[in-house]
Amino acid sequence: MKDIMGMMKKAQEFQQRAQEMQQEAASTIVEGTSGGGLVTVSMTAKGDLRGMKIDPSLLKPEEAEILEDLIVAAHADARRKGDDFMQSKMSEMTAGLPIPPGMKFPF
Repeated sequence: MKDIMGMMKKAQEFQQRAQEMQQEAASTIVEGTSGGGLVTVSMTAKGDLRGMKIDPSLLKPEEAEILEDLIVAAHADARRKGDDFMQSKMSEMTAGLPIPPGMKFPF
């Protein structure tokens, strides 16, 4: 019976840490850039877009397609950084836990 109680306690601790990690991810801002800094996208580590900076030199009608591509690239860069942040936090949180390889959490 002690094993079950111990597992329940560990599960509760894990759930608490997961909630804390979600809160931290929601308040952590990552930035992605493209075009050598011509476009910068700011978002939370959870993926919520917070802002965008565009160099004025790209605000010409003939540069629209380039600007669109740079926005997509900057967003992808920020998203990767957010994913890296979440992976790092998840690794810290699950260190020492017997989790099967390849198991993913809905974070």
